[in-house]
Amino acid sequence: MESLWRILEKREQGRNGVYLNNPSDSLQEIHRDVIVVGAGMAGILTAFYLKEQGKSVLVLEADELASGQTRGTTAKITSQHGIKYSTLIKTVGKKKARLYAQANEEAIEEFERLIREKKIDCQFERVPAYLYTLQNKEALEKEVQVAAELGIDAYFTRETELLFPVEGAVCFQNQAQFSPLDFLRGISAELEIIEHVKVTKIRGNRVATKRGILSADAIVVATHYPLLNVPGFYFLRQHQERSYMLALSGCRRLKGMYYGIDKNGRTLRQAGDYLLFGGNARRTGENENGGVYEELLVAARQYFPECRELTRWSAQDCMPHDGIPFIGRYSVFTPHLYVATGFQKWGMTSSMIAAMLLRDEICGIENPYDKLFSPRRLNFRASIGNLLQDVGMSAKGLLRGAFHKPKESAGSLLNRQGGIVIIDGAAHAAYRDEEGELHIFSKRCAHMGCELTWNPDEQSWDCPCHGSRFDADGRLLDNPSKSGMKKQADGKTE
Repeated sequence: MESLWRILEKREQGRNGVYLNNPSDSLQEIHRDVIVVGAGMAGILTAFYLKEQGKSVLVLEADELASGQTRGTTAKITSQHGIKYSTLIKTVGKKKARLYAQANEEAIEEFERLIREKKIDCQFERVPAYLYTLQNKEALEKEVQVAAELGIDAYFTRETELLFPVEGAVCFQNQAQFSPLDFLRGISAELEIIEHVKVTKIRGNRVATKRGILSADAIVVATHYPLLNVPGFYFLRQHQERSYMLALSGCRRLKGMYYGIDKNGRTLRQAGDYLLFGGNARRTGENENGGVYEELLVAARQYFPECRELTRWSAQDCMPHDGIPFIGRYSVFTPHLYVATGFQKWGMTSSMIAAMLLRDEICGIENPYDKLFSPRRLNFRASIGNLLQDVGMSAKGLLRGAFHKPKESAGSLLNRQGGIVIIDGAAHAAYRDEEGELHIFSKRCAHMGCELTWNPDEQSWDCPCHGSRFDADGRLLDNPSKSGMKKQADGKTE
């Protein structure tokens, strides 16, 4: 299930950056001013701006450039983040809400400046972005009023180009969209990037990998979800959600970007000849029944009967409790370490904000937004509701199965099907592959022991507590877990 960006990407041999991919190359005792861990949008932009300031910067990537969440983005560059500003005013006040709006508007401008000056061909274009509703126009009327007070060019309307009637919509003007992988290839051309190197430990100013130990005056963790559980405790300060996307051909072209605020609201935007049509967001670990892609396709064909599916994919988003990303020093105990996480569903503008903030903090440059995004902030009133919900989910995940064992046996699993089943009187996570061979694992997540769930749409084991994910063979897909599932004895058929 490759994203549209991966399908359209024309991978070139001999890319312009310095890519040291020979597994025999030793990295022992390499030193740079800054090491950035993670070669997604946030990591590459951070490295780019630090290099502009004269820093020697090395980017380490466990897989390949933009192989993580960046490849799954809808690539909307926008300050429109759902019902955001009326919420922020209630939880953190008007001053901080205005700073959030300004930071995101400046991020859009900076993308355009950078693309223009570097002459990057990435299909960048300014387009309007719409929030729409089928049933709750009062929320949108409030949002547009607040957005205007905060200096955003927005207006309320009932007229859109959507092929279905809406109760109302808020249009944010002068937003943007682009092709993220084309942009990253252009912006990373002069960066030093080492792919296929997984960071196993960070201590002080040293970074450990299987190919050697490196050091830096400053280390930036830009891995979507932070590498280190302690300190920072980011697994207690945010949860993770998954969203699902289709790329469709044969649809009427849209000029704007759209995001529905209702339950099961859809997101739409044009990407060249294809329409991106998505939604069905849910907490990671809550897709045991499956069918999310089929549900999306049925909805798409209601509005675009002639549409044809090119590809489908998903993305994972870190959702901070107070609705504001964590950007800055990792913790008070780690003076050399910095982090960028909690981008919610708005990774493009958040990545740009993170890159400029981290550049300024590392280089000692004043930045008006540092306190707003600081990981050391305490927004108790804004966080308490989501914190209590996450605590409840964690408790449920830890206790799940303690009092009620599954009724199914391993023999009930069909090929390419997984689930928590009884084997020899005990509950295990089991998956039956295409050949009928049974793969048996501990049902507990390697992170903190929550019971995993089987995600049939993505053939993965997902943790409902903190969002770790594993493939059908138990290999780690997403943090915060640091290791794969514990494997038990396998068998042919039951």
